[in-house]
Parts: sequence; structure tokens; C-alpha cells
Amino acid sequence: MNTPRDFTELSMLSKTKWHDNELHYFQHALSQILPYINSEGLTILHEINSEMYHRAENDQDSLNQ
Repeated sequence: MNTPRDFTELSMLSKTKWHDNELHYFQHALSQILPYINSEGLTILHEINSEMYHRAENDQDSLNQ
């Protein structure tokens, strides 16, 4: 079993290199504290949401082919 990567390590990587479970976990965590995060945290949340949307679009495209 792989050891989960912490946010410090992930923050140095492009969101395209994050695993799906990492995207989902941190999207949920940041969404829960949304009223308290600063603009940098909000930017990270937007990047995570964009990557999740992009992956879902690609999955849908591959199903249609």
C-alpha cells in the first residue's frame, strides 16, 4: 500500500500529477473550511476543481469513443 502524500509535498506538484483520491480528499477538506480560507487557498481549491472537471471530461470522452 502506498503512503499518502501530504499537502506540503503535493503543493510542489502540478495538479495533473495528483492521484484522484488526493484531489477528492483535499477538495472536500478545503470545501469544508471555505469560509475561513484566504485567496491562496481559494486558488488551490479552484485548481483542484478544474483538474477534477478536466479528468471527468476526459473519462466521458473515452467512453463515447
